Amino acid sequence: MSETPGTKQPGLPSVALFDHALRLHRQAPDKPLARGGEPFPDDALHDHRSRPEPPEDRDLEGREAASVLAAYFARPSAHPSELADAFHDIHVPLGPNEHVTAVAELAGRDRVRRTGRWLVRHGSDQCAVTVGLALIAAVGTVEDIPSIQTIGLLSRHFGHLAAHALERLPGGTGALLWLADRVTGWGRVYVVEALCRMDDPVARPWLLRRACDGDFLNAYFAGKVATVAQLHEALGELDIDSEMADHVGRLLVSMSDCAGMGLTLARYPHAGKVLEAHARSVGALGPTIERYFTVALLAQHLTAEPPEAAGCTAEQQAALRTSYISVLDRGEWTQVAVAGLAAEDNRMRWLANHRAPQLRLRAFPDRLPRLEDQRK
Repeated sequence: MSETPGTKQPGLPSVALFDHALRLHRQAPDKPLARGGEPFPDDALHDHRSRPEPPEDRDLEGREAASVLAAYFARPSAHPSELADAFHDIHVPLGPNEHVTAVAELAGRDRVRRTGRWLVRHGSDQCAVTVGLALIAAVGTVEDIPSIQTIGLLSRHFGHLAAHALERLPGGTGALLWLADRVTGWGRVYVVEALCRMDDPVARPWLLRRACDGDFLNAYFAGKVATVAQLHEALGELDIDSEMADHVGRLLVSMSDCAGMGLTLARYPHAGKVLEAHARSVGALGPTIERYFTVALLAQHLTAEPPEAAGCTAEQQAALRTSYISVLDRGEWTQVAVAGLAAEDNRMRWLANHRAPQLRLRAFPDRLPRLEDQRK
């Protein structure tokens, strides 16, 4: 089968999504794409108001896309370019789908791989590229890892399938770690959850230090990270590893407010032990706005909620609250918070407006007017 791209259907952008991701990645190779790679070249063709809805019966989801694929694979001479616009007007699942996978496994694996690779590398329609990535996820090899990683950088749309594909391949842990450092939002959720499922010791140092980036979606996987990475057994490293101490703070904050999303502190069996270790280690660190915000949120949780909500005893709760507040009320920490508030840092503004009434901090005296009121 020729790998030469065919003629695109009228109305499709000329820029392949893969090339779009690669161009943005080269501008900042060690960071997530700016705005997650959005807007995509074909966004104008994917107005959410006109997109096909998934079937009410979720068991039927993906069957229409699978039918198109089956008809294509039934014609030995068909070229992948014929699929370039074949999925635009039907619902295409963004994650693994049993119907699409079944078609891929019934067709010749070499042809399925060539078709998936062509769609991922040359497709300019999100739907077609998604199907191509699903085919690679079903029958891909280690040769596909670079392509999966590149298209996976557009993680809002392709993160789920990219993580699934890498999880199934030899060497997937390293490939997922590379991608994890370069995605945010939902893409990060899918990649980190894949790493947790693999439970590979190679990933443990990264999970202990960098899994949580502060996004509220971290709540979906924070408890899994703490459990799989065996955080409670690595607490001795907190006193000598500021990166880990900061990360544990973000992880604890996520678990303190994730009911309905993930494992909460209340249900985490090592919550009291981890909180004590964090409270002890954070006092040895210099103040930053992020650290102040993290410690203040934990102090607020320990102030406003009963001890069982933090997974600790009443005695532990009182001691932890005192420890955290004593750090926050140090002169240099107070100065950082006041400076952040003056600079209208969003985190400090939130604390000024939403902290628990009974949580009194030197940086935020009780008579401090709400910022909204100051502007009136």
